[in-house]
Amino acid sequence: MPRISQFYGVVIYMYFNDHLPSHFHAEYSGYEAVYAIDSLDVLRGRLPQRAHVMVIEWALAHRPELRDNWRKAVARLPLEQIAPLD
Repeated sequence: MPRISQFYGVVIYMYFNDHLPSHFHAEYSGYEAVYAIDSLDVLRGRLPQRAHVMVIEWALAHRPELRDNWRKAVARLPLEQIAPLD
């Protein structure tokens, strides 16, 4: 599972050829959550509130890059790194 970003202890991953809907995985301190790219709803799991807020802020700023990486992951192409949260 390629790591596409990391910030403040949060690590963002995407799997190759994964199931719909388009999504990404976020891990923080032993917690994991899966977020839908289009709605940013949590599909599965949970993060502590502070980490969750940071993930949402980051994803809102990088939704086009997340969509591009999803298309690449489905096609099994190399994924691009996405800038961390400032």
